[in-house]
Amino acid sequence: MNDKWISSFLKWAGVILLVAALSRFLIAFGDAAFLGLPDPALGVPLRYAILTVGVIELVVALICLFGKETHLRAGWLAWCTTNYVVFLIGLFWMHCHSQATCIGSLTDPLRISRGWTGIITAFLPLFLAIGSYTAVIQLWVTGRASKPVEVVELIKMSCPVCAGHIKFAVQNLDEEIPCPHCQTTIALRRPENLKMSCRLCNGHIEFPAHAIGQKIACPHCTKPITLLNCPEL
Repeated sequence: MNDKWISSFLKWAGVILLVAALSRFLIAFGDAAFLGLPDPALGVPLRYAILTVGVIELVVALICLFGKETHLRAGWLAWCTTNYVVFLIGLFWMHCHSQATCIGSLTDPLRISRGWTGIITAFLPLFLAIGSYTAVIQLWVTGRASKPVEVVELIKMSCPVCAGHIKFAVQNLDEEIPCPHCQTTIALRRPENLKMSCRLCNGHIEFPAHAIGQKIACPHCTKPITLLNCPEL
């Protein structure tokens, strides 16, 4: 699924909320007698309840239209539509009709016949809620999938007491731990190259401490030798 649909959806959602907010302002500043009645759910005069909802929709609309962070825009839209849906559920629970609340009818001040337009506007909150939550979930999943995997640098060293091989993360440098082989307390250090001479050709050989005990071909005479922690120079 392409993330471009999220940006387009948020812009359209911003336009829808902007139109809804302007419609509520037209209703709130009208002279209808019912505006003085209390909202059955909020308990304040309908005029102020409608005006408050309009202001919230206007703020969220501006965030959706001009916000920079996509996840914040989707989050604000999800928050707004969640409150709307919860409010509608509360009205249903109280057996109240939405027409007598701050939700009202957005088609009234626009002089649009209700019919299909009224049905569409009634389902817009559900459409915006589903779209916003889908966007939030997709952004969260995409963000987790694109999170860079932290690469841990590992260091190898040999125990200075028993020569046992030890592997540790670079962030643990200078920590003191018991050697996993001999249990002696040692400090984790970056290994320094050891030196020895080939017993056969006396050629000079340098090797990391963790290679002690390994059998290699001498780089000078190609004869097999064992790397030892005892310089023979």
